[in-house]
Amino acid sequence: MLSLRRRPLQLLRGRPGRGSSFHSSAIVWASRKVLQKFKLADIGEGITECEVIKWNVKAQSPVQAFDQLCEVQSDKASVEITSPFDGVVKELLVQEGEVAKVGQGLCLIEVDEESLDDSSKRFTEPVSPPPHQVQEAVQSKAFETPPPSSEVSQEAPQPRERRPHPLDPSHPPDAATILNSFSKNVLAKPAVRHTARELGIDLNSLAPGSGRDGRIEKEDLERYLADERKDSAGSPSSSAQQAKESGDVVVELGRTRYGMWKAMEKSLEIPHFGYSTTLDITSLHSLLPRLNACIPPHYLPIPPPSPYTSVNPSSIHPAPSPPLVPPSHQFTKLTYLPLFLKTLSKAMSEWPLFRASISPRPLSAPQAKPTLTIRPSADISIALSTPTGLYTPTLQRVDAHTVFSLAAQLKHLSHLGRQTPCGLTPAEMPKRGGTITVSNVGAIGAGDFAAPVLVPGGGVAIVAIGRAKWVWDVDRGDGQGERRLKVGVSWSADHRVVEGAELAAFVECWRSWVEVPERLIGEAI
Repeated sequence: MLSLRRRPLQLLRGRPGRGSSFHSSAIVWASRKVLQKFKLADIGEGITECEVIKWNVKAQSPVQAFDQLCEVQSDKASVEITSPFDGVVKELLVQEGEVAKVGQGLCLIEVDEESLDDSSKRFTEPVSPPPHQVQEAVQSKAFETPPPSSEVSQEAPQPRERRPHPLDPSHPPDAATILNSFSKNVLAKPAVRHTARELGIDLNSLAPGSGRDGRIEKEDLERYLADERKDSAGSPSSSAQQAKESGDVVVELGRTRYGMWKAMEKSLEIPHFGYSTTLDITSLHSLLPRLNACIPPHYLPIPPPSPYTSVNPSSIHPAPSPPLVPPSHQFTKLTYLPLFLKTLSKAMSEWPLFRASISPRPLSAPQAKPTLTIRPSADISIALSTPTGLYTPTLQRVDAHTVFSLAAQLKHLSHLGRQTPCGLTPAEMPKRGGTITVSNVGAIGAGDFAAPVLVPGGGVAIVAIGRAKWVWDVDRGDGQGERRLKVGVSWSADHRVVEGAELAAFVECWRSWVEVPERLIGEAI
């Protein structure tokens, strides 16, 4: 039986023409890979470029849909860019710290051709050759006959370098080995040895130390470093370095400050109309302690004990639970700014012009007549000074908030602004900002008035609120005068759409709400 089974194989070996070739067909069902250039999309109104702050992926690393690719920062906020599909990142086209224009490619991603749809064409661009060419090249390479094993050149293994024995007399130890051997005999704690090793200090030069039995302590290291600093301070090279540092220093503007530079240049295109006055906030000042005593418990970091000790409000039916407030929204004291914003929203409700913004002109008709978009609610932006620059987050629908919820929103914006890099996101800085911007400059300086500047896309007006001061008002008290608390406000409006008389009348409408805060009670603050 064995000889019968081996005979056809011997016949096949004797006739190589009948069994030496194979037939291969194209892999029809294999997925085709294409290379797509992922472009930076439009992330905000008026934003034309962004700086890549951090890459979360590397080249040749796989990604899935909605995975974070990188983090970019614009003039307004930092945004996380996610992957639109599954694939493999092949190349990073923009490195960290570089600036990318809107529509510029950020990276190359290899994806399946079947996963692409029409919606992905907005932010991707094919960079691969036609898929059939790529597939044929892959198939031809896969079915190439490998060369015989006899033709494969094998490199001879390189012999490893022989390390001498520490006691070999033909190889004397180097200085580092001698220093380590001597340092082992010095009395010192492991933490001191680690610190000395990082600072490059020879413990033998400090022995004996000031500790027990000549042990070297941390104070010995600090004393040694202080002596070295004194010696280096008197050296000529140190004096030359100090003289060099006392000269002019050229500092490059940061990303956010450069954005402010460009915005101020564009503000020269807007004709400004200024208006300044003072508001009497004495009644508002008297109302503030009462409001601070009535802050809802869920806005406080430490809620007070419940006043219901002997009875239960939920004995018949569960009482509504207060909303959950994150720690960044909690506060302990109400300030004037939430009241200013609330009264300003009341005046904006009466004046649709100050709830309007200039509509962007369509690209198809750049010479079309300008239009205004009037919003149903009051959206107010806040000028926020942060360690990284000036930002203008927006409080939306201010007229629908209470003064307590506005205080919580301001506390949260201040928390995000103090982070480095800035923690503001598109949720706090939407594409469509506020129609009025408020700058609370009185919280920093003692000035009464300012000259705020309106930038394109910043609405139709901006107001700077100064510091409140007690003054003697001679027009009150039957001619004898009266001590009143007043604050200076400075307005700038876009004179292309706002007339001077309209701005003055609007400010007087705002005054009627600020100086008579009792009106807010009827509006259920």
